[in-house]
Parts: sequence; structure tokens; C-alpha cells
Amino acid sequence: MQQYTVNRVIFLGVVAIIGIVGMQTYWVATTWNLNDTEFRQKAQLALYGVARQLAAANNSDLPSQDIVRQRSSNYFLVNIESEIQSVRLEELMQKELVSLGLDVPFEYSIFDCGSNCMVYGARCEPTTEPASGEASSASTFPIDEDLLYYFSVKFPERTGYLWEKMQVVFFFTAVLLLTVTFFIFSMIVILRQRRLAGMQKDFIDNMTHEFKTPLSTIRIAAGVFQRDERISADARLSRYATLIYEQYERLNNQVEKVLQISRIEKGNFEIEKEQVDLKELLPPLLSGITLRAGERGGKLISHLPEGSLMVDADPVHLSNILHNLLDNAVKYGGDNPQITIGGRRKNGQLHLYVADKGPGISKEHQDRLFEKFYRVPTGDVHDVKGFGLGLFYVFQICKAHGWTIRVESEEGKGATFHIQMPLLAVKKQTVAVDAVM
Repeated sequence: MQQYTVNRVIFLGVVAIIGIVGMQTYWVATTWNLNDTEFRQKAQLALYGVARQLAAANNSDLPSQDIVRQRSSNYFLVNIESEIQSVRLEELMQKELVSLGLDVPFEYSIFDCGSNCMVYGARCEPTTEPASGEASSASTFPIDEDLLYYFSVKFPERTGYLWEKMQVVFFFTAVLLLTVTFFIFSMIVILRQRRLAGMQKDFIDNMTHEFKTPLSTIRIAAGVFQRDERISADARLSRYATLIYEQYERLNNQVEKVLQISRIEKGNFEIEKEQVDLKELLPPLLSGITLRAGERGGKLISHLPEGSLMVDADPVHLSNILHNLLDNAVKYGGDNPQITIGGRRKNGQLHLYVADKGPGISKEHQDRLFEKFYRVPTGDVHDVKGFGLGLFYVFQICKAHGWTIRVESEEGKGATFHIQMPLLAVKKQTVAVDAVM
């Protein structure tokens, strides 16, 4: 993943987090305000109902305005301009609060004209009798100089009541905060792992480059040994020289794969396209694969269409991906590999395929087959060596050319790799023929 992509992901993640936290904060504040408004309206309705019933019992009229006055978030004054009986007041308060669904304790006090102060009544539950032992100080009920006959009501557990109604909201808020925390932690871990992966990748790239010099020396030395007459005359030494050169080629191929994939991932490799005829490109590859398959008791069958197969491709990379597919068919084709390479023309496209009759690939592994370093698990059996780079390289080259590649396979029935590439139109050459009179 490039640095630009990482920075963009981090930026979008931060914006998303800020947006989500902002929306959640707004939702919590709005819900709190709605519950607070609902509480205030229900409390005022209950107190108005009590005042109306007390006035009716005293055969008096209520004031024309400001019957219920809110002095604070949980403290209300009720002006009724008539005498108030505490027992009747408690009974009516409990009844009105229960009818409105406001199940919250309250305390009340009544203004005493003689002493000009508030006389504390009791602390009451909406559905229970007053509990005189829980009385608070009457000084917590301030008086109002403008009123004469009134009582006051305080809801000491208003905040707890609102918190209780907000439990679901706070639960989801906690879940959101945990999610955001996990996301931030994940981003930190990803950035740390990316940095470590970058260091590891740079080390592997540098080490791979360092391999090129000793490999070149080994190639030169092996070539000298193979051409020396004294080595050629000794069968044992000649076999050793050939073995050294073969192992050099094997190691060099792996090094080249690592370097090619490194260039692909860095985005600094170029596809140098030119007109390539597959009929001319394939014979050297097929001869080598035929020899390898024959050594294992197998064979290679070609079913390519007649005529030239001109494509617009990088000949080096095209040769490499075809060699990788054919090489895999030999390695994974079983004890007697039966390999088929073929194709057909359709709508200006060449549908090329490489098939084997090996053990096949299960469905669960096919989606990951083109991932870097991925190899189909084989348990404790490791009879085929490799690093899981070949098919990743094939996929990247096909992607760079704009070709499609896919695999068809069933367990026990082998595997077939399909590549679809556009064909170039072949210009027909006209031959002038002199007419014989």
C-alpha cells in the first residue's frame, strides 16, 4: 500500500470518527433535552391538575396566569390563592404523577402566612405513603414574596430519573466509543505493521540485489567448468558442473521473481508492448516443458488454433507468465503429468488455457490463489518447492496488460488456467499476378 493511500485512509478515518462522535454527541444532547422537556411538561401538568382540584374543593378560582412557576430545573411553585391541606395535597400529587407516568419521588412544602416561611411537608413516593423519616431541611424551599397562598414541590431525583431514561442511549454511546477506540488502535497497529513490513521488504530487496553478484560469478565459473575439456572427459566432474549450473538457474529464477515483484509493487516497472506472435514465442517454451514432462513420464499436448496469433504484449513478461503456468502444470500435475495448452479465437479475442490432470484445487482456495506468498495447504507434505510468487506475478502482469485470468478446478480433476487477450488484426498481403493472355 502506497504512502498516499495510507494517508488518505487515515484522513478519511479521522473525518469519519469526528463525524460519528459529533453525531452521537448531538444525539445524546438532543435526547437529554427531549427527556428534560417531557419531565418539565409532565410535572407542570401534574401540578396544574393538583391546583385545579384544590381550588375546586375550596370553591375558589385559580389565578388567571402563572399558576405553576418553575424556579429551577427541579423546583416548582404553585399559586392557588386558597387554603391548602397537606394530606389532601399529598394524595392529589401522588394521583396526578401516577396518571402521567412520572414515577419519581417528590418533596413538598406549604407557605405559612403567620410565620412567613415555608413549612416542610414530607418526602413522598408516587405510589407509597409519605416517609417522614426522610425529611429534608425546609431551608431548601425558598419563598416567593409575590405570592400568598401557594405550595412548592421539589423533585430531588430528577437527574437520576433522566439518566435512567437515557440508559439505552448511553449503552450505544459506550459501544460507539469502544468501536472508535478499537478503530484507532487498529490504525496504530496497521501503521506499525506497515512500517515493519516496509523494513522487512527493503531488507529482502537489498539482500536479493546482493545475490546477483555471487550468482553471476557462479554462472561464469559453472560455464567455464562445463566448457573445460578435462571436466567434460570426467563423467563425475561433468555431472557436478551441470548440477552447479542447474542450481544456479533455479536460484537465479527465484531472485528474478522477487526483483520483478518488487518493481511491480513499487510501480516503477514498465510494460514494453510490441506485436508478438505466440506461434513464434511458444515453441522454445514448449520444447523445454515437453522435456521436463517426459522425464516424469508425462507429456504435453498443444491445441492451438491455426494461423498466426498476434497480440500486443511485452514478450519478456508474456514468456515468463506462460512459463510459470506450464511449470506449475508440471510440478502439480501428479506423477505422470498430462499437460494441455490450447486456445480458440472468439470475437477478436484469444482464449488461451493451460490445463493439467493433477489433484486439482478446492473451491475454498481458488479465490486466494493469486495472492502474494499464498500456497495451497498440503498438510505435512512438501514435495513441491516454491514461495507462492509465481501466480501472483502472473496475475499482476495480466492486470498490467489489461487481460483477464481465471482458474477452473475440481478436486481430483486437475486445474485449468484461462487467459483472455485481444488479438491483433493480421494484414493480408496481396500478391500481384500477371495475367497471361
